[in-house]
Amino acid sequence: MNKFLSLLIAAFILSSASIQAQDEPNTITTAVPFLAIAGDARAAGMGEQGVATSPDAYAVQWNPAKLAFLPDQHNVGINYTPYLGNLVNDIGLLQAVYANRIDDRSAFAASLRYFSLGTINTRTGAEGPGLDIKPNEFSIDATYALKLDDQFSMAVSGRFLQSNLRIQQLDEFADASPASSFGVDISGYYQSEEQVYNNFDGRWRAGFNISNIGPKVSYDDAGQENFIPTNLKLGGGFDFILDSYNKIFVGLEFNKLLVPTPPLRGRVDTNGDGEITSEDDVVIIAGQDDDVNFFSGIFQSFGDAPDGFSEELKEVTWSLATEYTYNDVFALRAGYFNESDIKGARKFATLGAGFEFNSIDLDLSYLFSTGSVRSPLENTLRFGLTFTFGEEYDEY
Repeated sequence: MNKFLSLLIAAFILSSASIQAQDEPNTITTAVPFLAIAGDARAAGMGEQGVATSPDAYAVQWNPAKLAFLPDQHNVGINYTPYLGNLVNDIGLLQAVYANRIDDRSAFAASLRYFSLGTINTRTGAEGPGLDIKPNEFSIDATYALKLDDQFSMAVSGRFLQSNLRIQQLDEFADASPASSFGVDISGYYQSEEQVYNNFDGRWRAGFNISNIGPKVSYDDAGQENFIPTNLKLGGGFDFILDSYNKIFVGLEFNKLLVPTPPLRGRVDTNGDGEITSEDDVVIIAGQDDDVNFFSGIFQSFGDAPDGFSEELKEVTWSLATEYTYNDVFALRAGYFNESDIKGARKFATLGAGFEFNSIDLDLSYLFSTGSVRSPLENTLRFGLTFTFGEEYDEY
């Protein structure tokens, strides 16, 4: 009888777990989330989309394979993104990029991303001495891109990252060393030849990027490890080339974290006494164990959601974007980003603009939330500069 009752309770919990997974949030969290923040104003103005847009220096974040199609030999870019700008003025992301089109078929690039959390004053007590700390995170990238034919390229990127978020205690035995790891990106990009249609010319674009493939990081002495944000991007777009001056790009992009979904855990009658108490073990009642290495986690992420395939689909974010350019010197941009309510509920629209003055590009973007969860970048104006010089490659 006790065994039968235990099975009945377990079945009820499993049934309830499925309902809970559908209605309650089950957000995937990772370490170093600053790697997922749009670092450049152009992509930020297009719904944070960049895997299949036209190439620029900031392809190092979105799709490094695009670097092999850069129109200029040397590209230097710098962008700054205020974070939580409505609350504080000393938190932000700085990104600096250098990209070099080596020849007709290859390119390399290096970039730095530095995320500052401002200055925090800590105290051990009401009368204790204060200690100012400046937590920060950064990554350094290097990329090589190569055209495999006239229309398709691939790239490999390496990344060292460090997260210095631990609070230095006042006692001499405290371990406040930063957490660090490395990541690898593998990407591909396709760009068709210009094609003639009835009333306009056109060009197809497509791309993918598997980014931040690398080991977990640990923030505490207990040894708890956290996944870094390994991510898959897939996207495509089309250029409507209306005439020699006017062009409109329309793109669609999908993103999925390649990180295990947290399973649904709860107590069940593990000791067989017919009751569920604090003496019973906490076990996984839906989903899979997420205590795996990063490589296994990539494959597990495609089928481990507690509510099955329907929840897996909700882990895919999507964005729509458009960009109008006039004579390659002025651009207007807009985008929309959507995430499921149970996976973070990020929903926002973006606007952007770009201007070129004698090989200097200025980009601006603005974000406003459209859902119930406000973005940390709400009402934030992002800006960036790009300098291009050297030989020009006539592919556009």
